[in-house]
Amino acid sequence: MRAVLVTEFGREPALVEVPAPGCPADGVVVDVEATGLCRSDWHGWQGHDDVIALPHVPGHELAGTVAAVGAEVRDWVVGDRVTTPFVLACGECRSCDRGDGQVCERQLQPGFTQWGSFAEQVALPRADLNLVRIPDGVDADVAAGLGCRFATAYRAVAHVARVEADEKVVVHGCGGVGLAAVMVAAARGASVLAVDPSEASRALASDLGATALSPDDVTEVRDADVSLDCFGSRTAMAASIACLRPRGRHVQVGLLGGDDARPAVDMGRVVGLELQLLGSHGMAASDYPELLGLVADGTLAPDRLLRDRIGLGEAGARLARLAETGAAAGGVTVIRPDLG
Repeated sequence: MRAVLVTEFGREPALVEVPAPGCPADGVVVDVEATGLCRSDWHGWQGHDDVIALPHVPGHELAGTVAAVGAEVRDWVVGDRVTTPFVLACGECRSCDRGDGQVCERQLQPGFTQWGSFAEQVALPRADLNLVRIPDGVDADVAAGLGCRFATAYRAVAHVARVEADEKVVVHGCGGVGLAAVMVAAARGASVLAVDPSEASRALASDLGATALSPDDVTEVRDADVSLDCFGSRTAMAASIACLRPRGRHVQVGLLGGDDARPAVDMGRVVGLELQLLGSHGMAASDYPELLGLVADGTLAPDRLLRDRIGLGEAGARLARLAETGAAAGGVTVIRPDLG
């Protein structure tokens, strides 16, 4: 099969022929219809994740059709249309027992702990615990984002920050996750400010119901109830914490890697204002029905975030350029193997 293969961290991946994946006994093989190009994949390509072993195929947010089923799988058959959280929970650890599969203590992650979905096929273990059925009427391009970006944003806004109507919410970084967070917060009745250097991203955030600001303007923002760093940098994180009111909630959604991995935090402000600093890491499969219901009834419209569709042949170069200014601006890029 064709796959985008990383052979050296930081070097542009190539599209090559590799063996098709074997089917795990407790899992499935999926024919990939669509997979998202995500900044987390860029972090992995840079070598920021010590779980990645080379050679490696990136890709962790996906949608497709089940092509093979392992002998231990009960709930899925060939032909089912599926997506999955990027964390494949074990179902047995203490976190899973509490219903917190997104922080499973023995988690597997396609595109990180194992080969991912920048390919024509991907193997997914632990299928009965983690696969999510794609509803009729939701196409693969939209469903791919439900596996990571949109689900991550939904849980960060609705379950971690617990945003309520009329609260003031600031979203720092309006790539795929940030724009999804804008949409979710606006749908919950919040007053949303969206911060991004890209004019295209600010324009889409405005269309989604936010007041759009450049990073230079955000220094004037104060008294936010909730602020989210959806980009992942020490600068965005510091700006997020700085704009909160007393007892406000900061949610760190974007990954902090490389030189930004261990940022300094103004703990004097945190203590003096009793700020809450919260992390948010994806969403467990058990929480998907709530999200899918809001997509089905039109409350949330993730299709509005789609910007670009490319083939596997373009994926390596686009991944390598993802950190460039404007590379992720204006919405979500989806990779479709059927486009070449």
